[in-house]
Amino acid sequence: MSIKISGAPCCWGVDDSQNPYLPPWQRVLNEASQAGYKGIELGPYGYIPMNIEKVQVELSKNDLTIIAGTIFDDLVSKSNLENLLHQVDNICSLITKMPSPPREKGQKFRTPYLVIIDWGHDERDYDAGHPESAVRLSEREWDNMMAHIRALAVRAWDKYRVRSVIHPHAGGYIEFEDEIEKLLEDIPYEIAGLCLDTGHLYYSKMDPIKWLQKCADRLDYIHFKDINLDIYKQVMEEHIRFFDACAKGVMCPIGQGIIDYDSIHKLLKEIDYHGYITIEQERDPRNSDTSLRDVKQSVDYLKSVGY
Repeated sequence: MSIKISGAPCCWGVDDSQNPYLPPWQRVLNEASQAGYKGIELGPYGYIPMNIEKVQVELSKNDLTIIAGTIFDDLVSKSNLENLLHQVDNICSLITKMPSPPREKGQKFRTPYLVIIDWGHDERDYDAGHPESAVRLSEREWDNMMAHIRALAVRAWDKYRVRSVIHPHAGGYIEFEDEIEKLLEDIPYEIAGLCLDTGHLYYSKMDPIKWLQKCADRLDYIHFKDINLDIYKQVMEEHIRFFDACAKGVMCPIGQGIIDYDSIHKLLKEIDYHGYITIEQERDPRNSDTSLRDVKQSVDYLKSVGY
């Protein structure tokens, strides 16, 4: 099993590039390097500037490569398609010119990836983690979203040779068991793979081990996070947005929460997973002064159990 651990700006509270409290991107890259990472995701569109030379300098200074870029936006609305395609071009133009890590032996597709996430719907954000009450898309709206995902993935691959991976995300329209199963029916693996996230699966009432196993043949990339069970039980009783739950500390350093990473390690050996795993711990960016400490704890824990 050849696995490399990488990081993401969301561990510093970077999920919305317009949030006024975000730490400087240069600091995030520096602290990611201090934590021991050799690779990091780009983060939300617009956070790290679309300036190739400037970003290359900082990556080189911190001995980092780019593992993935992310589209984190409304995938449903027809009126948003041109904006999404524009993001594909900008993100892929940048990440394909950045230092990239070597392809691991057995890795299905080389990095950097384009992570595609549906986001931006209040009616779903407040029902994150609640499959029993969350509204679902109509058949027509779902088909629109699938068509948009196919268009983005084809553009990324045909124009830039960047592999797209779809990330089911708490608070979006691809979150719950029925939606992931329908996604797998509607988007063939030739078009796009999966990026499963252990924390989002648990948050949304799914067993991460079961779903990693079930989707093994579609799995190109994995996100790791952990959940504080006491805070999780509390926020499940509240009418609360997903990132507001994160600001309360529902996500914690890996090894300090409810998710069983020993068993996940055994499973990844069984399914012969090779490639990259990115640690995430969403938080309020106003608490990013503890990010380096928490990220280091997560990295150290994973290494201690054999990753």
